[in-house]
Amino acid sequence: MLTCLMVGLGGFLGAILRMLSFEFIHKILPPSYFFLATLFVNVLGSFLMGILFFYAQNKGISALVKNFIGIGFLGAFTTFSAFSYENLLFLQNHSYIHLIFNVFLNVGLCLFAIWLGSLVFK
Repeated sequence: MLTCLMVGLGGFLGAILRMLSFEFIHKILPPSYFFLATLFVNVLGSFLMGILFFYAQNKGISALVKNFIGIGFLGAFTTFSAFSYENLLFLQNHSYIHLIFNVFLNVGLCLFAIWLGSLVFK
């Protein structure tokens, strides 16, 4: 039961930070760059996930903390569903260049970020 509560609390905090991140990105960029808010949280979340799991693997971390951060906070902070929806919009609007660009940046930069995060504690 404690694990469920901690994952829920992490999710609550991650979702709030995601919303604040989206509001911030949308205030500083034109509306046509709406997808960059998703890219930002996905890359940052991947970087933090790399730090978390590499730290947990090498230094040890309790399962409760790992679940709070990894499943709860980062699970709610990053967003594959928004990424998928944005790509569907690009596809429906025949914006194939934007679609390819968005997929490449999200997947490529998130893989790079999680690898970079894993190097933090090496």
